[in-house]
Amino acid sequence: MATNEGDMFSAEIVNRGIESSGPNAGSLTFSVRVRRRLPDFLQSVNLKYVKLGYHYLINHGVYLFTIPILLVVFSAEVGSLSKEDLWKKIWEDATYDLASVLSSLAVFVFTFTLYFMSRPRPIYLIDFACYQPDDELKVSREQLIELARKSGKFDEGSLEFQKRIVMSSGIGDETYIPRSVISSSENTATMKEGRAEASMVMFGALDELFEKTGIRPKDVGVLVVNCSIFNPTPSLSAMIINHYKMRGNILSYNLGGMGCSAGIIAVDLARDILQSNPGNYAVVVSTEMVGFNWYQGKERSMLIPNCFFRMGCSAVLLSNRRRDFGRAKYRLEHIVRTHKGADDRSFRCVYQEEDDQKFKGIKISKDLIEIGGEALKTNITTLGPLVLPFSEQLIFFATLVWRNWFGGGKSDKNSPSSNKPYIPNYKLAFEHFCVHAASKTILDELQKNLELSDKNMEASRMTLHRFGNTSSSSIWYELAYMEAKEKVKRGDRVWQLAFGSGFKCNSAVWRSMRRVTKPSSRNPWLDCIDAYPASLN
Repeated sequence: MATNEGDMFSAEIVNRGIESSGPNAGSLTFSVRVRRRLPDFLQSVNLKYVKLGYHYLINHGVYLFTIPILLVVFSAEVGSLSKEDLWKKIWEDATYDLASVLSSLAVFVFTFTLYFMSRPRPIYLIDFACYQPDDELKVSREQLIELARKSGKFDEGSLEFQKRIVMSSGIGDETYIPRSVISSSENTATMKEGRAEASMVMFGALDELFEKTGIRPKDVGVLVVNCSIFNPTPSLSAMIINHYKMRGNILSYNLGGMGCSAGIIAVDLARDILQSNPGNYAVVVSTEMVGFNWYQGKERSMLIPNCFFRMGCSAVLLSNRRRDFGRAKYRLEHIVRTHKGADDRSFRCVYQEEDDQKFKGIKISKDLIEIGGEALKTNITTLGPLVLPFSEQLIFFATLVWRNWFGGGKSDKNSPSSNKPYIPNYKLAFEHFCVHAASKTILDELQKNLELSDKNMEASRMTLHRFGNTSSSSIWYELAYMEAKEKVKRGDRVWQLAFGSGFKCNSAVWRSMRRVTKPSSRNPWLDCIDAYPASLN
């Protein structure tokens, strides 16, 4: 269906305050801001992604269909015999054809054992930790702009641009910035400062994780670290192994350049490694180095990351040991990954490069929201058949077939009912939503398009307000918020949704193994949870 170009934009009037200089000094000024919206991604769902989702479902659900059929056939055969006839038949068969009975029993035991041993082991999340920096690294929005002014690196136009972005970003006044950015007017993007920040956040999160779980570093068999921008040699995973003196046969991996969605990619990699190495613990560390990527130039599209990204790190302990069933918090249900890198616009929408002055930074395309919406559309279309109730799947699929094959949406352009697609109710599939806290604008568009409530988006908005955009670790700060609020009950399903450069959109679905009570310590929200949800006016 063709999309009206005007529907892709939204306009708002912004009060810019009283003009301090120029011919309009002393006058109240306004500006009109035009933004590109997320596309109405359910207007043009591609059937091949629905098919892919059903393909996943069939692959994992074949036993659910075959076992009931076998039971029906067996019941029909046995139901025609009385109890006496049944025992007589069994005894006679066992007496006159003992070899056949033993052979059949052996085949049954072998088949059952083979199935039991070959099926994927469940992946359990034992616990996780989120690093909370010291209060001396805490900065308000006004302080951030003042620090930028004092550094002498930005002209007045760049400072004014950053101020407008920060004040409307949804970020609060208690986020954290590295010491190198706060106290130095020199270049902060050095290997020394990067290693110092990495050591602080990674070791802080891991110390907390090992204390919470009682696991020794030498017990860990798999280590996966993801950090998009800072990738030194030796690697960040090697830094961790050296610091904790981990065992020599540990399987370690370091993921770089994969953006804010890399946390779910790291979990997916750890899952695959655990499946081929049963009986192990895996630790996944997700972080980003803010100081190392602090942009010092004047290119406005490259100043945007300065306004949003803040310090943060998460450490997650996974296990596929069956004896950990009783102590685990969550069980991994599904991971669905979407990559749009084959498209040039998607590939370049978040792009690291130097500006005209040779300052390194991340350039954010004005098409980011549109491209992110396309990736999200693909991802949730594939995820839908795995998680939605059958009734929702049936209605959605029937509507989709009608619109694509019979032109159901083209009959009357003036009729809202004929053009509006059926949007699946994802609130029936999940109790909790952890949407990557990228920015207020992105969260607004996601809430609108997925028809989520303010309660569904609470954890994401509060995480953005309290900690800012902590990149790939933000979805874990959101889950920590839910635990601090005692919202997670046994059997609840949690949807973690993240997106990042490439362009990628990834989903992870977890099921709670038990009711999670409010932690008494080691939670980044404990010192402020009573103040949330905060008013974000």
